[in-house]
Amino acid sequence: MSNVFLERQFEEMVTDDDLVGMASESSACFDLHRVDWEESFLSRDRTRLLCHYRAPDAESVRTALRSLNADMRIHWPGTVHDAPDRTPDEILDANVIVHRTFDDPVALEDLQAVEDENIGCLETHRVSFMRTFFSTDRRRMACLYKAPDAESVRIAQRQANMPFDSIWAFRRVSPYMLG
Repeated sequence: MSNVFLERQFEEMVTDDDLVGMASESSACFDLHRVDWEESFLSRDRTRLLCHYRAPDAESVRTALRSLNADMRIHWPGTVHDAPDRTPDEILDANVIVHRTFDDPVALEDLQAVEDENIGCLETHRVSFMRTFFSTDRRRMACLYKAPDAESVRIAQRQANMPFDSIWAFRRVSPYMLG
């Protein structure tokens, strides 16, 4: 099974009713193409959404999303990497996302080494790494952290000299939460 990630930005705030509508609208099409919606991350200001899907291949997700007329400007196949010392329940406690893009492909191990060298910056600000979504072309990633707030993560990332495009607090949304 392949992991595919869809990044969306909205002009207006996304309501819970909007989320329920998106989920119900996509259900039959996702079933047809064997796409499973794993989870999404909705920004606290409700204008950004990162969605995580699993399917037999990335094309199945693309086909399903195209048939729903979803905004697919930023979507990418990738892999999921959990922090080795975290339980599944701890990973669910993540509340801040860090987006990173790179002009040239990067090695996940190199970025992890930089963060490991600067673990004190994270600990000082009570920031804990939980999970990374890493694109197969190695030019994009989204990292999930547990922290008091997004600003704590921003400060820790700057002090650790870690590159980032955006950092925002989120609320996890899953098919099970929407009933």
